[in-house]
Amino acid sequence: MRMSVLPALGFLVALCAPAPADAALRVFACEPEWGAMVQELGGEAVDVDVATSALQDVHQIEAKPSLIAKVRRADLVVCTGAELEVGWLPQLLRQAGNRAVASGAGSFLAASQVTTLQKPSQLDRAAGDVHPEGNPHIQMDPYRMLTVAEALAARLAEIDPSHAETYQTRLADFSSRWKAAIARWEAKAAPLKGRRVIVQHNSWVYLTAWLGIEEVGALEPKPGVPPTSAHLASMIATVKAQQPFAVIRAAYQDGKASNWLAERTGIPSVALPFTVGADARSQDLFALFDSTIDALLGVAK
Repeated sequence: MRMSVLPALGFLVALCAPAPADAALRVFACEPEWGAMVQELGGEAVDVDVATSALQDVHQIEAKPSLIAKVRRADLVVCTGAELEVGWLPQLLRQAGNRAVASGAGSFLAASQVTTLQKPSQLDRAAGDVHPEGNPHIQMDPYRMLTVAEALAARLAEIDPSHAETYQTRLADFSSRWKAAIARWEAKAAPLKGRRVIVQHNSWVYLTAWLGIEEVGALEPKPGVPPTSAHLASMIATVKAQQPFAVIRAAYQDGKASNWLAERTGIPSVALPFTVGADARSQDLFALFDSTIDALLGVAK
């Protein structure tokens, strides 16, 4: 009996045909803040996969097969850059075999769109976990976030011209709401200006610089180096001399060291969300800053 080849041919044609013009752009975001930003700018025009959660240390992520598969299907990969993901993203890109992404044509690095802080003048492993391109944690500065949003909207439109108008319209709406929110946040956070804090890890410089808060100590003797008993003991003297109003850490970080210092000095230990999804309130970029500022004001007596 002869079998028709038409169904098989039809299947192959459908498989090879280009995606329809209204198909969602497939975006792989390394961190929750960039997934949230892509969603703000793209709405239904984008389909977003986020590699990490708010309760993970993004320096240390395993290149799992599920992530490799997501990179393989992505039209665009959006990450922080500045070597934040250097321990796992290159491996994902190699194993995914997505030529457009690997070549850079389908990638977007947020830190490359702004001027970073704390860029070292020279590299020395003895200095700890230092990023050659500067501190990568730019998501805690709303002004830099707006610059990134503008560049990202342009990149989305370049890769997906069929939805270019959508990206520009949504950028205009986001920018208007974001600028109004910045004014509100700065007015609300005014009492924090000139106050002092101790940080657990060197990840808050963009937030403290924006709000005018002074960092007077860090629980890690060097970035990425766990605190020793001797260093923690020295922080007691720092608290007495500098009188910070809190010791702060990211929600994903172990609170043992900061709680130890809090118990011995009486200053509050505060876990801040640091990215979208880290607490029940911080479910989008606006709520991230609302939650962060309210948490700081709550202990700044």
